[in-house]
Order: sequence, then C-alpha cells, then structure tokens
Amino acid sequence: MLKIDPWKRIAIWLVVAFGIFTAIPNGFYGTVEISNDAEAAIAEGMDSPENQADAAAWPSFMSDNLVNLGLDLRGGAQLLAEVKVEQVYEQRMRGLWPEVRDTLAAQRDIVGFVTDESNVEGELRVRISQASGMDQALNLVRGLAQQVISVTGAGQTDITVRAVSDTDLIITLTDAEKVASDDRTVRTALEVIRRRIDEVGTREPSIQRQGDSRILVQVPGVGSAQEVKDIIGTTAQLGFHPVVGSTGDPDARPGAGNMVIPSLDQEGLYYIVERSPVVTGEELTNSQPTLDQNNRPAVTFDFNTSGARKFGDYTLENIGSPFAIVLDNEVVSAPTIQSHIPGGSGIITGNFSVPESTNLAVLLRAGALPAELEFLQEQTVGPDLGQDSINAGAIACLVAFALVLIYMVLSYGLFGVFANIALLVNVALIFALLSLIGGTLTLPGIAGIVLTIGMAVDANVLIFERIREEAKTAKGPARAIELGYEKALSAIIDANITTLLTAVILFAMGAGPVRGFAITLGLGIVTSVFTAIFVTRLLVIIWFERKRPKTIMTGKYLRLVKAGTAFDFFNRAKLWLGISVVLVVVAFGSFMYQGLNYGIDFKGGTTLRTESALQVDPAEYRAVLETLELGGEVNITQVFDPTFADDQNVAMVAISAQDGEESVTNETIQAVENALRTIDPDITFPAVESVGPTVSGELIQDAIIAVVLAIGAVLIYIWLRFEWQFALGAVAALVHDVVLTIGIFSELQIRFDLAIIAALLTIVGYSLNDTVVVFDRVRENLRKYKAKDLKEVLNLSINETLSRTFMTSFTTLLALISLYVLGGDVIRGFVFAMIWGVIVGTYSSIFVASSTLLVLGVKRDWSKEPKNVGGQFGNIDA
Repeated sequence: MLKIDPWKRIAIWLVVAFGIFTAIPNGFYGTVEISNDAEAAIAEGMDSPENQADAAAWPSFMSDNLVNLGLDLRGGAQLLAEVKVEQVYEQRMRGLWPEVRDTLAAQRDIVGFVTDESNVEGELRVRISQASGMDQALNLVRGLAQQVISVTGAGQTDITVRAVSDTDLIITLTDAEKVASDDRTVRTALEVIRRRIDEVGTREPSIQRQGDSRILVQVPGVGSAQEVKDIIGTTAQLGFHPVVGSTGDPDARPGAGNMVIPSLDQEGLYYIVERSPVVTGEELTNSQPTLDQNNRPAVTFDFNTSGARKFGDYTLENIGSPFAIVLDNEVVSAPTIQSHIPGGSGIITGNFSVPESTNLAVLLRAGALPAELEFLQEQTVGPDLGQDSINAGAIACLVAFALVLIYMVLSYGLFGVFANIALLVNVALIFALLSLIGGTLTLPGIAGIVLTIGMAVDANVLIFERIREEAKTAKGPARAIELGYEKALSAIIDANITTLLTAVILFAMGAGPVRGFAITLGLGIVTSVFTAIFVTRLLVIIWFERKRPKTIMTGKYLRLVKAGTAFDFFNRAKLWLGISVVLVVVAFGSFMYQGLNYGIDFKGGTTLRTESALQVDPAEYRAVLETLELGGEVNITQVFDPTFADDQNVAMVAISAQDGEESVTNETIQAVENALRTIDPDITFPAVESVGPTVSGELIQDAIIAVVLAIGAVLIYIWLRFEWQFALGAVAALVHDVVLTIGIFSELQIRFDLAIIAALLTIVGYSLNDTVVVFDRVRENLRKYKAKDLKEVLNLSINETLSRTFMTSFTTLLALISLYVLGGDVIRGFVFAMIWGVIVGTYSSIFVASSTLLVLGVKRDWSKEPKNVGGQFGNIDA
C-alpha cells in the first residue's frame, strides 16, 4: 500500500536532519577550523582573550566535525618512506657484544681470551683463544637467548649460535625474531616520526603505516617536501664512542671491533672508533639549542640515571683520552676528556647554524629513528594551487548541480522537484558521513561528488520512468506509484551493487587521492539509494496524501526519447559488432605501436609544475636544462586552460630518474629550479611530485590487478544474479569500454596516470550500471513474453529502458562536462576519461552487451520463480 507508518517517517526525517546538521560546518570551513584550533589551544593551557574570542566564533551547540582536505586541496607535502629494517640487525649484534664478552670472560680459564672479529653486517663473530672450550662457549652464549615476543614467534628464541671453526662462533637473529624485529622497528619509526612532526607543530598531520615496512606521511601547510624530510629523514642516532685513532684514509683497516667514521666538519679526516658506544642517544632525557662559550650555536643534552652513570664512570676512568660524539655515522666532535663529568649533562659543539642546532635539538628530544628511511615517493602542493583547485571544484559542483536540477524539473515536473530535494539531501549526507568517519576530500574526491550528482538521479529516473509506464495500465495513480517503486527496485539494487563493488576494489587497491575518490563514490552510491528509495518516496506520498491527483505525469515534459519508440537495434547487429571489433583492434594497435604517455606514477621520476607571468617557450626551457647534463630524460609540456588568468602561464617539467637511482635527488630538483629562474626570476613551482621506480612498478601491478579484480567481481555477481550468458555479455561490454578508453589515451597521447586507473574502474561501474538495467528488463520480459523470439525481447527491453539510459547518461554528462570546463587542468585528463567512458558505456550497453547475449542465446524454460528483489522489498513503506 502507498503509505508510510508515522515512526518510519520520523526515522527518515531524523536521518535527513542529522545529515544536514552534521554537514553544515563544512559550509563555514574557515570559521569552524579557527574555532577548533582555539579550543585545542585552550585545552593545552594557552588561555588568552584572542583564543576565547576565536573559540566563541562557532556556536558550541553546533557540530564542529569537518571533512579533512587532502594535500591537493589544502597544500602541503606527502612522503612515502621505507624503513630499512635490516639495519637494526647490526645494531642488535653490536648491543649484544658487551653481554657476550662479559659472559665468556667470566669463564676465561676455559675459553681463553675473547675478541670481536665481526666483518659481516647483521652477525656477531666471536673468537676464543682455546679451541677446547668451544662447547662451553656455545652453551654459555645460547643461554643468553630470549623468547621471541610476538604471536607468530611464540615458543622460539631470538638468536642462533653456531660454531664455524675450532675457535670462531657466529651469532645471528632467528627468522622469527627478524619478523618481530621488523614490526617493532616500523612501529618505533612511526612513533618517532609522529613525535618529530608534533614538535614542529603542524596542523592535522597524517602518519600511517603502509604494508610491512613503509610509512606514509602527509603534512598540510608546509612549503616543500624537503622541509619534512629534514625533520623526519635524519636518523639522529647519537653515540659516544671511544677513539682509537685518526687517519686520512677512508679505506684504512680499523681492526677487530672498530670502524672508520668521517669527520663532519673537517674534510679528509677520519676517526677510528670502537663499534660499541659507551652510551647512546636512547638514554637522553632532554636536549636544547644553546650557544657555547664562543657564542656559536650548540646543543646541550641531559642523560637519564643509567646514561649519567655510564658517562660518569667512563670519563672518570679515561681522563686525557679523546672520545667521539657520533651523529648518524659522522663525528660531530672528538674532545679530550679533561675531568670527571658526574652530572650526566654535556654540550655538542660544531659548525652549526642556528636552524641546524634547533633542528638537532628537536631530533634528539623526539628520539632516534631505529633505522634509516628511504624516500620512495614525495609530493609538494603549494597552498595557492590547492585553493585554486577548491575554487574550481566548487564552481564546477554548483554549475553541475544547477544544470541537473533544471533538467530534472523540465523532465519530470513536480516529481523532478522531489528528486532535486533528495539530491540536495544526498550531497549533505555525503559530507556528513565524510565528517563523521574523518574522511579526506581530495580533488578526485570532488570529481566523485560531481559524478554522484550526475548518477544520483539514476535511481529516481528508473523509478519515475517505471511509474510512467505503469500509469498507462495500472488502476489509478496510487497503484502506478506503488508498482513503479516495486518493479524498479531490483534494477536499482543490482546496478548500484556492481558500481559499489568497483568502488570497494578501488579503495582496497588505490592510494592517496584515488582512495579519496573511491570513498566519495562509495558513500555517494549508498546515500543515493537511500534518498531515492526513502526520501523521494516519502515526499511523493506526502504530496499524494494531500492532493489526491487523478492522473500523474501527464503534462508536456522534456523527453530525450519519444514515448512508444520501437527501434530495431538488431537489424544490423553484425554491423554494430563489426564496428566495435574494428575500434577495439585500432585501439589495441595504437597501444602496441605508440604506447601510452605514462605519468611519473608509472615510470618514475619527478614532475615540476611551473607558473610564470612570461610566455612559456618549451625550447627555451629545454635549452637551459640541457646545460645541467641531467642524464635522465626531460620533457617540457605547456599547459593551456580557459580558467587561467592572462598572466598565468603554466608548464610541466618531467625529469626521469637516472639509472640506478631510486628518485631524482633534491640537488637535481634545486638545480632545475635555479636554471629556470634564469629565464624568469619570479617563476614559481606550486607543485613538485617524485615517484621512485620501486613504487611506480608496484603501482602498475596494482592497477592491472584492480581492473582484473573489478571485471572478475562483476562477472561473478551477474552470473549469480542472472545467467552465465548475461555475465559474458556484460564482460564483453566492459572489455570493449576499457580497451577503447586506453586506445583514445594512446591515440591522443594524453597523460596516463594513477587517476586514469580510477576513471577506468569507474567506467567499469558505470557501464555495468547501464548494462544491468537493460538486462534486468530483459530478464523480466523473458518471463513475461515466453513465446516471443529472443531478438524481439531484447529489442523491446532496450526500447523500454532507452529513455532512462539516455536521461542518466545526459545528466551524468552535464555534471562531467561542467567539471571538465570549469574544474581546472589538474583533473582534466581524469574527467575526459569519465566523459569518454559514459559515451562508450552507453553505446556498449545497448549494442555490445545485448548483441553478445543474442549470439550466445539464453535459457527460456525457467520454471522456477526468480528471486524477486523487487517483490521482497516492493511493498516496503520506506
């Protein structure tokens, strides 16, 4: 029946009200952000009239949850770092040596003298002078083993000890301990990085573990990735080592248990120091920048009780001997011990600048990284470019919104108004959910919202078109509305589940902005279904209860497809398939002949975005860069965009990494920037992005897997919901759409990057959405017209859904074209792929998928009633 119980109405309105209430703060982003910052400052004890005024700028009874803005919108730096976990194995062995030495020394009458003969990283080689004591030595050292502290390594010990000769034994970590150590190392590195970033005081940094040994760091508001690297990239491992001697030869043999380390300040001077430090930076409790007696920048430090005792005992016993202060394998200074230092305090002097001494104090306070970091990927986005992206995205959203609203009213009149109200609620719910889950909105995420605006009306279009059909035969408008919702529900659920599957795969396999796109797309699908099935229906029922109309949808409305169309789509079925095959072959041939214009996501290297008031001359740019003899390939591309100001000339400079290098060095990037400044001293670099070949290779692999998984997932779903012939028809259409999209990018040599993979997967979802709607009607008509030929049923089904197909494609294209024209150049390639995908997806759902189904044939003698999703929920009140 066409009614909704009062409690259900209340529940729907509560959800809508909650969504709008939670989303409102995002409309006053700057005010709410300032208020939140002030409240946080007051909570930390910084209570001032200014903070009180800022905190009061936003009412306390209102929600203050905001959607996080990605770096491409806010500006800032992003780094992907790999922790060199293997380095900890060597540190563990060095830390174990004093304990092994003392344990064996206690049995000197049996094992003799004990020396450290280590010469391989990650293992401790110990030599005893009496071969007869080897068995005793092995037992003693094995007694030092500890249980592995991890779930997977339970019951196993942390070290293995084996004899390699009559007098030598080797100690290494077990595999179980290496796994546990790797996990601890990455966790420790994560916490150290977090402390260092917090010391600097940046806003809303994001520090996340990725995979087994990688850490993703996103810091909004900083000027460059190099600033972040200076803070988090320095290991800051501090040690105080006894000095054995000095030399000018870096390859000098230091002797057993020693190592050669260069001086930080004196070029050509190397110190020979003992491997095992007397005390390390781990035992520091504080460090502060200061000035020494000569007013030069320095750093003071304080040890904890244990460190102070070790430091005091060593200085007492070694007066007159030098000791080296070693920071990250460089000798900062090597003073001579003049007297006993019992207080556990000291000062590190050297040729520091004030910023360097301040940074060193921060690093020592935050703690040393357990291992070095290797930076695989880095990105810098200037705040101006981020704000430009926000402005362009906002304008594109508003224009798309307005076009879709107008179009829906022209097409469905009052019902279109209801759909528009639901669309406004839909966007509010998306922002509300993003705010609640702490989601991050990226530039592709804005594209996801724009795409949702276009696609959100699809469920309403399905329902309204079905109501139109039922109004011709049903007994009264109430029954037509009821049947419209009931019979459209199956297609709505099937179509949106297939799109949701691709969003889930995109989220699982994607990274960064692509994942942001997947989140907004996935949330948009859920909210679109909710608003179409519940909100729009509630509005229609409230209107119907008050007006009790005799007829519905009988006026003159805008129609892209005339009522009662009866095109014969299969009169030239072989021609359509032939055209598709030719296009696929041409696309494949273009791909094989000239390939794709890969972005640095897939080939590695660095891209600099330049902005200048002078006209860009690529030849001039290339000429000044050739003098640098970079070694890698350099490409300069001028960027044209109708949204640019008259004095805004933009170019992209792509630099390939040199052979054997993981990425383009910062020195190279700086040299490129300085060279371009000789052309225009006022040139700016609003965005810099670097990707190493390790990451780029993984991105290619993940992209291929994502596309294959998406196609496989929908193949299985459609097979389960329909029949295998339907599944193969849908996959044929998907392959057709993906290949043609890759082909157009190959032919036009548009840059192909990670965002385009997101577009490909979305095309997969959109094409399926179209195909499933047609197939759902085919399945219904096969049961309804059992005597009709398959060709007739297919023609009838496509004609019946043709209006919906064109309407959905048109509204989606309205939104995408708005984004393409007004959204800025940063996202234009992504949007172009989406526009092309909608066009070929519409074509393939009508011609390729259905023609494939006609060729394969389907089973017609279905005796069992289908699992009627529409029937199950058809009489749902809301």
